[in-house]
Amino acid sequence: MNFNNKISRLLRYGITFFVVGVAVFLGLMLWQNYMNSSWTRDGRVRADIVMVSPDVSGLVNDVVVVDNQLVKQGDLLFKIDVERFEHALDEAESIARTKKAEYEMKKSQYSRRAAISDDAVSIEERDDARLEADIAKAKYEESLTKVQTAKLNLERAYVRAPSDGWISNLLLRKGDYVKAGDNSIAIVNSDSFWVYGYFEEHKLSLIHVGDVAQMKMLGSKYTLTGHVESIARGISDRDNATGERLLANVNPTFTWVRLAQRIPVRIHIDSIPEGLTITAGMTCSVSIKSTHSK
Repeated sequence: MNFNNKISRLLRYGITFFVVGVAVFLGLMLWQNYMNSSWTRDGRVRADIVMVSPDVSGLVNDVVVVDNQLVKQGDLLFKIDVERFEHALDEAESIARTKKAEYEMKKSQYSRRAAISDDAVSIEERDDARLEADIAKAKYEESLTKVQTAKLNLERAYVRAPSDGWISNLLLRKGDYVKAGDNSIAIVNSDSFWVYGYFEEHKLSLIHVGDVAQMKMLGSKYTLTGHVESIARGISDRDNATGERLLANVNPTFTWVRLAQRIPVRIHIDSIPEGLTITAGMTCSVSIKSTHSK
């Protein structure tokens, strides 16, 4: 009976030690994987956002695109007060014709005075006629420049897409007043998608430019492939803001538990699986496979 109790006790101890050993082993494996593998769940799809700003001010005559529409470079987006700019061009051309006629008249007057002898026309009158002709010529050339400016304004009253991409969050409407330089339409550049993986700082030594990357999209079966394009060289220091006198404003509170900083790693997307609609702002898990020997 005592022998059976001893066997039972040893068996219980053995099972306990085995379970504890397996738990410790798995814990060490998880810690090793966490500390020495270059992966992160904090990945985000990014893209270049082109902000379309008009070069002229005025009322919007027409918006010819809709939200989320795919546009090509040079496609018309909206029109700004076209009729007013057409009138401005007509006015500038009329003024240019007037200045041209005045210049021709002054030039003719100078030519006649230059052909008359000094006995009939004084040197001062001849010089004045020459200067008046030069002034008329300068005014005519100025009017031609204004004509070109009016043509340019009319051309830019038709606002066109600067690149291929998708219209995003379209809020512009017919009848709105837009000012030159104000952002009016955002276009997500269709050829500019990349991924930012935010890796903990102690994992940067495992990542190198050119390393192969795999990006598992959140909540889907799709996986993107790419390679490390660059590593960010600076992030904001929240504990060292600039004070009123441009001195360091160091936070006096120090927490003993320090969280690792997240450093952005830019990843170029080599291929996008067929059927995946990629959108800037999507999240993913990023895993880096180093191609550099240790």
